[in-house]
Amino acid sequence: MAHLIPVGGEDLDLIKGGMRLVRATGTEEFVTASAGERVVEHPDAGEVVWCDDEGVTCRRWNWRQGPRTRLTEESVNAIFLLEGMGPDAGLEAAGTELAELLEKFSPGARITVHAPR
Repeated sequence: MAHLIPVGGEDLDLIKGGMRLVRATGTEEFVTASAGERVVEHPDAGEVVWCDDEGVTCRRWNWRQGPRTRLTEESVNAIFLLEGMGPDAGLEAAGTELAELLEKFSPGARITVHAPR
């Protein structure tokens, strides 16, 4: 909440191919859980989703994470996706702060920051 931007974390070892931020067609499957049961939903057409080669990993920017690629206590390799609109979104400051906190609470972690293009 310090920077008021959408941020999501994914387990890199569970990602199939690369991550892409796209607008959904509405036919994609988003596997989630409800009351402990597997549930398949479909994003709205035009909804912004993160996906990999296997399907949608997170809906509505970084609002709704799917269980397949979420970070857990067993996660070893992670990617954090910070989103912002325009040059004044504060992504650089948020990324720097996230990297500093990861280094502080995960001594020995190897961290690489990629700035938006």
